Amino acid sequence: MIKNFHGQTLDHLGQAIVSGRYPPETAVPPEPVLCEELGVSRTVVREAVKSLVAKGLVSTGPKVGTRVLPPQQWNWFDPDVIVWQSHAGLTREFLRDLQELRRVVEPAAVRIAAQRRTADDIAAIEAAFAGMKHAVEQGGDYVKHDLQFHQGLLKASHNRMMVQMSKALSALLRTSFEISTTRKDGPRLSLPLHREVLDAVVAGDAERAERASLVLIDGARADIDLVLESRKPLPRLDAPARRLRAA
Repeated sequence: MIKNFHGQTLDHLGQAIVSGRYPPETAVPPEPVLCEELGVSRTVVREAVKSLVAKGLVSTGPKVGTRVLPPQQWNWFDPDVIVWQSHAGLTREFLRDLQELRRVVEPAAVRIAAQRRTADDIAAIEAAFAGMKHAVEQGGDYVKHDLQFHQGLLKASHNRMMVQMSKALSALLRTSFEISTTRKDGPRLSLPLHREVLDAVVAGDAERAERASLVLIDGARADIDLVLESRKPLPRLDAPARRLRAA
């Protein structure tokens, strides 16, 4: 999809900040300079800066202009920030933080889901698993269904904060899934691990579900480590998800 002037300007400035072109604690060029450089109006630049403020990348104030904030203050749950980071390069630190976050949040959510899941929840997760299985066997978009599977588990917890977390985690989870699927046979080998999580949730066995979730997450971490060690190019999150070929 072609973005409008606001979207293009936001992407340009966001990528410049995340890549380090505008380092933390430095000022972004003033409006007249950005207008001339990007060929847009002051209104467009101002709206883009407002969006950057909302994402925690910059602060504004009289006499100090627009200044870049340290990465610790950026909203790492924002999909745009994740995409800009993928352009700049997915670092080991970023991927470590992601895996640690998953290991804290998901097993706890899955444990609760095993106790609170409804028939509709199970049907949605089963449908996502069927999509994953079809992609492995017949080819297709495995990542989309993998994401739906994990989102379904978080939603099945029926904890409003965890449900909101599922939306925030989407871009982060896609990062993990995109990388792990680049490993040969990674999706095929992970299918039984996903099935074990689902079976435990269906059975209402909270402890088994939590253990199975940890095994699944740790397996994804191992896949990511292998991909990083191989020095293969990492996926770009602004591109369509990688589709599997038929087995």
